Amino acid sequence: MSTTIDLYHPSHDEQISVLFCCLGNICRSPMAEAAFRDTVEKLGYADRFSRIDSCGTAGYHVGAEPDHRTIEMLRKNGITTDHCARQVAQKDFKNFDYILAMDTSNLSNLKRIEPKSGKAKVMLFGYFDGNKRKEIVEDPYYGGNSGFTENFAQVVRFSKNFVREVLQVEIPE
Repeated sequence: MSTTIDLYHPSHDEQISVLFCCLGNICRSPMAEAAFRDTVEKLGYADRFSRIDSCGTAGYHVGAEPDHRTIEMLRKNGITTDHCARQVAQKDFKNFDYILAMDTSNLSNLKRIEPKSGKAKVMLFGYFDGNKRKEIVEDPYYGGNSGFTENFAQVVRFSKNFVREVLQVEIPE
């Protein structure tokens, strides 16, 4: 995939850190965090990541566990999570290599508060959609279970493409 974003490609002996971000940190981003962690473990690249976490741009649910539908979708796919919601902090821009937003609204919010001294590549997670469309991971909170099913399929696909592009490795389809 040709890129207009300058991706950070770590050397083979470097670890990288990834932070997933949505609005309240109870649906999409904790699902992405858990699915990403599971994906890199299954692909054999877990040792390439020093930290995988998630947060929200808003503090509505700080300290809460993920939405029960997120937990159920993860469980249905053999994945567990013990995440507690948190709000993005200024230090995240310095402590993470990538901050991946679920949608353009949260991306705008992240860009607005991003300090000039931050090192993180702040971008849409959907940049790694594999189709050059920059897909949005829609908020499923007010909908039915189908939104959570669609979100899960997206975050697994994006996770594989992220590993493929950032680590510059071959990943089986």
